[in-house]
Amino acid sequence: MTPRSRTLRPVPDVETQLVFRSIHGYNRAYRIAGEGPAVLLIHGIGDSSAAWADLIPHLARHYTVIAPDLLGHGQSDKPRGDYSVAAYANGMRDLLAVLGIERATVVGHSLGGAVAMQMAYQYPQLVERLVLVSSSGITKDVHPLLRLIAVPVANEWMGILKLPGGHDIARLAWNLLDQVQEGALSPAAVLKSTPDIMRVLGELRDHAAYMAFLQSLRAVVDWRGQVVTLLDRVYLNEAMPVQIIWGGRDAIFPVSHAHLAHSAMPGSRIAIFNNAGHYPFRTESMGFLRVLEDFLESTVPAEFDAGRWRHTLLSGVGEDDIVGGPLTRMAVLDAMGSSERSAT
Repeated sequence: MTPRSRTLRPVPDVETQLVFRSIHGYNRAYRIAGEGPAVLLIHGIGDSSAAWADLIPHLARHYTVIAPDLLGHGQSDKPRGDYSVAAYANGMRDLLAVLGIERATVVGHSLGGAVAMQMAYQYPQLVERLVLVSSSGITKDVHPLLRLIAVPVANEWMGILKLPGGHDIARLAWNLLDQVQEGALSPAAVLKSTPDIMRVLGELRDHAAYMAFLQSLRAVVDWRGQVVTLLDRVYLNEAMPVQIIWGGRDAIFPVSHAHLAHSAMPGSRIAIFNNAGHYPFRTESMGFLRVLEDFLESTVPAEFDAGRWRHTLLSGVGEDDIVGGPLTRMAVLDAMGSSERSAT
């Protein structure tokens, strides 16, 4: 789908509050607005709840919208701690608990998508619907620049970005490398295709934020690519409404990942914005909102059935549970059977 890119208009009389709560001794920041069924928005790595700022007032007309700054991000505390996907899912459970919210539709972008899937796996009783937006946690493909940053020592070049004119210096260095390295995936081509990565890196203003970013990244990416896939357990979501949204020009996680996730979850919906990159809710904001609102309005929240969940877990997933063409089915099975996948 390729709706025209338009900016969302401000919504009058909808106030979004930035609130702080201490959980386990750490301050957690989150934005909250509206009333009604709960919608939890989880941002990606290096981002914050501000990523959803334009979307929140529109959803808040009919829903209670909660958009946290993940621990180590935004205005939340940045301790030396556990920044794994499972730990982030625990944090989302705790936040919903202190807010007195028993169940929510969970929307996750990028790393937040993996956290959303992990929530549905660890705490299925909390998740009514699942929305994956340009999500990590599908298969090992990931932007080469993120692989480089994840490697110890190699990531020290990021310090250049903190210097005056650091971004220009980095671009010059990569363009010089481009003159000696030819190919479709040259350093300069990589850099030019990822302004969002450079934006995130440039916003890591202090050492604590920088270290939290590295710990979060290394929990899911190494020099070979993503080390986490949740395709092997998404069959447990068979009774849960799932919406997949992707940008056709996503350079971080290729759009092929959307089709793999859709194949592994046969009942899921899929929407591809062909002209969007890694942030379809920004570049195709009105179209994105329409897809999300239609999904929320036209689906029935999942009711957790412990007996059915146990039966599904015991039965496992078979080849007949995966849909799509032969190549897509094979790619899903390869990701599920990889010896390098996460065993979380």
